[in-house]
Amino acid sequence: MKKTIMILMCLVGLMTANAQEVNKATVQDQAKAAAAAQGDLKKVDTGEKLWKFSGVTGLNAAATGMVNWAAGGNNNVNGVIFARMRLLYHKDKLAWDSSLDTEYGLSYIDQTYDKMQKSNDKFNISSKLGYELAKGWYATALVGFRTQYALGRNYEGKGDENPIISKMLAPAYTDVSVGLDWKPNDIFSVYVSPIAGRFTTVMVSKGMNDKYNNLYPVSAGGLEQALKDKYAVWKYNDSNEKDYSMNTRSELGFSLKGAINYAFSDLKVTTTLGLYTPYSWDKTEIGRNEKGNPIYRDNNRRIGNFDVDWDVALSYQFMKCLQATLSTSLRYYNGVMIDKDGYSCERVQFKSILGVGLGYNF
Repeated sequence: MKKTIMILMCLVGLMTANAQEVNKATVQDQAKAAAAAQGDLKKVDTGEKLWKFSGVTGLNAAATGMVNWAAGGNNNVNGVIFARMRLLYHKDKLAWDSSLDTEYGLSYIDQTYDKMQKSNDKFNISSKLGYELAKGWYATALVGFRTQYALGRNYEGKGDENPIISKMLAPAYTDVSVGLDWKPNDIFSVYVSPIAGRFTTVMVSKGMNDKYNNLYPVSAGGLEQALKDKYAVWKYNDSNEKDYSMNTRSELGFSLKGAINYAFSDLKVTTTLGLYTPYSWDKTEIGRNEKGNPIYRDNNRRIGNFDVDWDVALSYQFMKCLQATLSTSLRYYNGVMIDKDGYSCERVQFKSILGVGLGYNF
């Protein structure tokens, strides 16, 4: 009987030791599997990147040739190069959104005058930095700058004698503001700023003033004064006469900006709308214009009169390297006078471009 009990006890001991070895091996295998799974998980790209870069760039061109064409017309070649880019950074509560919208176009027309004409010219850059206060709502600071590359002219068949109506830094618009930005996603945003500064600049060098003194006599202020008058970079003095001594008109006002950046398959849509009104209010009447309407000291730069900037761009990519684009721009600036039918006043400005050419979406 004792021998039997001893044998049973030995068997139980062996079974217990073997079970412990099995359990230990199982635990070790499970730990190794967990460590491997954790390593694989670290390698997975969830798609949530700190930096996101997107945009569209391309070249649109068209040519028209005619021989003995009864309906008339001129041979011509048109070309426009453009780029619209956006860079996003988002980490924790910090968000940074920067964009570039630029284009330049020329037309060659087979005629005896004004053969080479500028058709497009734009350089817009903006950047805003925000800190998230609540989901989708950011306390934001914004900086924007807009100007152009080359001389702008009214083409009247006079060659180099055509009137100059704009140039680089004449005008240039610089916006600096702080406000609240609502960004529910990376597609849509609305920015409201009750503290918005706008600086309208007209810069013309003495050399350029002297160069065009046949068109704009220096004794009468030259090209500089002509452009300052056109873009309202002046102020009335105590004698109610225009003072052109400043190069920049500074204003404080209210700004509202909205933006949509949407991409679906090969279609990309970008649109921005900007509204701005200064807080100034001076209704001192100093005279009447050609139509008998009152002229005020602030040249219509006062609260309630909104400047409007609205840009829309659509692009469709096909056959990998070919692209169809449609872009429109609408402007309305208070104080910017446009001559038409012998009458100068503020007018709605509109431009559209439809083209097919080489392009790339990214």
